[in-house]
Amino acid sequence: MKHITFYLDFISPYAYLAFEQLPDALAGTSYSVGYKPVLFAGLLKHHGQLGPAEIAPKRDWTYRQVLWLAHALGIPLQMPASHPFNPLPLLRLSLACSPEAEPGQPSRYVCESIFRHVWRGGADAADVSRLAALAQALVPQQQQQGRERDDQVKAQLKKNTEEAIAKGVFGVPMFAVDDKLFWGLDSLPMLRGYLLGEPWFEGEDWKNASQVSVGISRRSE
Repeated sequence: MKHITFYLDFISPYAYLAFEQLPDALAGTSYSVGYKPVLFAGLLKHHGQLGPAEIAPKRDWTYRQVLWLAHALGIPLQMPASHPFNPLPLLRLSLACSPEAEPGQPSRYVCESIFRHVWRGGADAADVSRLAALAQALVPQQQQQGRERDDQVKAQLKKNTEEAIAKGVFGVPMFAVDDKLFWGLDSLPMLRGYLLGEPWFEGEDWKNASQVSVGISRRSE
């Protein structure tokens, strides 16, 4: 059985769609999944990139495309009242729900609840009252208060993000299996092929792709 580490941020509609589609996309394969929330903005900063929602024409296309993809896949999705928003409260909430035996890895139920809080219904994902209600429903009572616990959760999010960067993660959703990374909703068929043991992944195409020389580089101003 292969183990998949699923790097995600609840701000990403592609991460939401991949989360919902994953069971169907990998049906019939043998795998387990660990969910690792990371700060997408931290990945972007490290790699010197802007997010899709920070480039006006790309923002419009992104929202249209994810709405089409949701329609085509039969996955309920409504854009939240505003986007992008600050995902830190949701990321920290997910980590506050992590079991002690697996710090930094919330359950599928927790991730599902938070993704659907954002991407179903069209409400404000960052609304304080909605966040409070979500926390009340998800976080065990004994974990809801305490500066020490808050500091632990913040440190865990930083650790998850730094670990992801060290492994070569540059965006979300990203799936890590063995020494391989699969990026994006559209990588699910490729991930499935790897889990099924397709020999292509041991061939020259996979190995040589990273050996292509850089012909020209743009200078950043």
